[in-house]
Amino acid sequence: MVRPALILHGGAGARRDRNYDREVVHMREVVEAMKARLEAGAPALDIAVETVVMLEDSGLYVAGRGASPNLDGEYELDASIMDGETQKAGAVAVLQGFRNPVVAARAVMDKTPHVMLAGDGAARFAKAQNLEPVTDPESWFTRAGHGEDNHPPGTLSHGTVGVCVLDNQGRLAAATSTAGVFGKMPGRVGDTPIPAAGTWADGEAAVSCTGQGEYFIRVAAAARTALAVGAGQPLQQAAQATIDRIGQMGGDGGLIALDRQGHIADPFNSQGMKRAWLDRDGNIAVRVFND
Repeated sequence: MVRPALILHGGAGARRDRNYDREVVHMREVVEAMKARLEAGAPALDIAVETVVMLEDSGLYVAGRGASPNLDGEYELDASIMDGETQKAGAVAVLQGFRNPVVAARAVMDKTPHVMLAGDGAARFAKAQNLEPVTDPESWFTRAGHGEDNHPPGTLSHGTVGVCVLDNQGRLAAATSTAGVFGKMPGRVGDTPIPAAGTWADGEAAVSCTGQGEYFIRVAAAARTALAVGAGQPLQQAAQATIDRIGQMGGDGGLIALDRQGHIADPFNSQGMKRAWLDRDGNIAVRVFND
């Protein structure tokens, strides 16, 4: 048996002039709930979905209920999930009308031969799977993240949630979800729903990214980190090197990562990154900034 571990993030848009007490309390509650599930033997893939659903439904982060509308006033959601044991993946992009894109991504992985469904096709699939719809977007969505890097000014705003999980069987999984930042162009797709860019899990490491997705796509940030670990680089070194490269290109954000030994990494180059974790010794910690 392996000692389980988990790390989650609520986005790298945090600013020092904002109070994050609600997010800190909520992230701790999520980790505590998932700790109990992991100790009961729940598999990493299920924990990944359950964690992200709690983050999406809270309305506190720029994912799920925390969505803001695009330039056309529509809410477009993205998510992806990856199973480290099989390297199967599922994703949805520019999904409209449904509550939990991560659940739709899991259904794509489990019930289709595809990795990603987008737009109207993703919505029709979600409806066929009887996933929970959003019937009144204006009352459901909270437009979380005002005053953070998630909202203008800025040409590449961002906001994401994600999780990396190691279960007691040594299986790794990762999931990432985003809710469409305020003012984005209709149809814009960032790194979140793209395996290798925003999400990755294999037998060595799991990674979930948050930041200016265009840069994370260009460096294949999540896979880049995990593959470096597979080649023998320590997790922290591999994760930091990815964020350093993104910074050199002019991008900002962060990532969370977890390897099969339960080591955790959480580098970022933005002002802050909301994150919480369960370490191999059963300890829980929550951070927004580095001090």
